[in-house]
Amino acid sequence: MGRLVVDGRVSAAYADANLVWHVERALRLPSEADLQQVLLSAEALVRGANIYYAVVHFPATIAFLLFMYFFRPEHYVRFRRMLAWLTAMGLLIHFAFPLAPPRMLGALGLVDTAAVYGPSVYGPPETDTLSNQYAAMPSLHVGWAIVVAAGLIVATRTKWRWLWIAHPVLTMIVVVGTANHYWLDGAVAGGLVAGLLAATAKRELEVPAVPLPLQRAETAHIAGKPT
Repeated sequence: MGRLVVDGRVSAAYADANLVWHVERALRLPSEADLQQVLLSAEALVRGANIYYAVVHFPATIAFLLFMYFFRPEHYVRFRRMLAWLTAMGLLIHFAFPLAPPRMLGALGLVDTAAVYGPSVYGPPETDTLSNQYAAMPSLHVGWAIVVAAGLIVATRTKWRWLWIAHPVLTMIVVVGTANHYWLDGAVAGGLVAGLLAATAKRELEVPAVPLPLQRAETAHIAGKPT
């Protein structure tokens, strides 16, 4: 419901989109259109990007949480809280700074790849009652992907764990290349996650974590004592 609050602020969302576009150009960031042209060079690439955007986001995050809960319980609470805080902060920014995605700005010459090539998870923005499409900053696709990668890197010890970085990198390429987000949307998400990583790392040093299996065992032991 929080994402739906800003639906009536369409004019502000377009004004903010123009602001973000000009700030990116002032910062000499590459154009989102250049990346999209790479995807559009092959239909398989653009369809693959659309599928990744539509399919990977929620299942990957749910799988991550299940893995942490059952196999790395000592890290589960930290990263679950990070996802919750990131989402809450994202919703606040969506409310304070409504932002139309680049696919809605016809003057930029970007293609709404999901609408043209499919699959698309959105309907027309003026009739879409399930999601607020004027909530581009920060990109929760990118933010959640960074949390997932960070959690798996922290919680595992294999030398291959750093390959999880590919998930947020690929997510960033996908959300920008499909014209669903600006570069700055991902950068803001990354900044929020960095702050949460630092804050939760400090808390872990101050408060020793009790593994969830031990917590469950202690609870069962106490519950089984006679009164």
